[in-house]
Amino acid sequence: MKMGKMEAGNLLRFLPLNQPPQRLVHYPRFPNGHNSTVTLYASQGESGYRGLKPRREWISDWVSNNDDLVRSMPIYVGGLSLLVVLFNRTVSGIAPVADAGSSQSRADLLTLGLAVTNILNGLVWLSIRPKSISVVNPNGVECQRTDPDLPDFVISELLWAWISLSDVTCCRSLVIVYDGKCILQTGFASASLSNGSDAVAVDTNKLIKGSLYQGVLKSASQSYLANLSLYPGKSELPFLPSNTQAVILQPLGDKGIAIIGGDTIRGFTSSDQAWITLIGEKLDSTLTKVI
Repeated sequence: MKMGKMEAGNLLRFLPLNQPPQRLVHYPRFPNGHNSTVTLYASQGESGYRGLKPRREWISDWVSNNDDLVRSMPIYVGGLSLLVVLFNRTVSGIAPVADAGSSQSRADLLTLGLAVTNILNGLVWLSIRPKSISVVNPNGVECQRTDPDLPDFVISELLWAWISLSDVTCCRSLVIVYDGKCILQTGFASASLSNGSDAVAVDTNKLIKGSLYQGVLKSASQSYLANLSLYPGKSELPFLPSNTQAVILQPLGDKGIAIIGGDTIRGFTSSDQAWITLIGEKLDSTLTKVI
C-alpha cells in the first residue's frame, strides 16, 4: 500500500488516543481487481479499554422503561388529592356547601381545581403518544463497487469510512461521488428491475444535475434529511433502497458528495453528524491528491 507520511498523519489524527489493539482485515478481491487491507480497532475484553466511559442517566432510563406508569401518575396524584380534600372537609366539621367567605372553602376550591387539572393532564398524556420509531430492514441487495483507477490506499480509506459508519451509526448505504464519477457504492442498494440480484448503478450525470446535489455543493454544508419519505427530492436517489429512512448529504470539498443512507427515522444524532463532517473532510483531503 502506497501511503505517505502526510496521509498516515491525517488518518491517525482521527483515531482515539486510548485505542485497543489492532487487527488487520483482508478483504477479498473486488470484481474490478482491487485487493485491500484495512486496519480496524477491536477491543479484547473490557479490561483493554481504560478511557472515559459514558455516564448513565438513571432518571431518564427509569422514565423510558416505565412509560405507562409515568403517564398515569398525574391521574393518581389528582385522584388522591380529591380524596384528601373530601376527607379533610368531612372530619373538620365544615359545612359541605362551599362558602365564599370562608378561607378554608377557598383553599379547598383551589385544591380541587389543581386536582382536576392533574387528572385531565394525565388523560392527555395517555391519549397522545409519540409515534414509535423502529429500525427498518432495507429492501434491496448488498453491493460493493469501487473505481478501478483508484490506488489501493484510497480504497482502504474509503472502506475504513464505510466500516466505521456502519458499525456505530444507523448507516446502511454509502455512495461517494467525486469529480463527476461514482468512486464507491457499498452497503444496501435498490435492486435492478431487469435482474433482482443486481444493484442499481449510480447515474452520476443525472445525480449531479439534481437539486439535492447542487444544493449541497452550493451551501458547502451538510444536509440532513431526517425523514426521507417527506422530501420530494427522494426521487433523485433511485439507487438507495426504497425504504431508506434517513439520508445525510455530506459535501466533499467542492468536487464531490457522500450520500449516507440510514435505516431509522432521525437515526443520526448530532454527534454522528459532526463526526461525518470530519470524515468528509478527511476523505476530501485524500481524494484531492489522487484525483
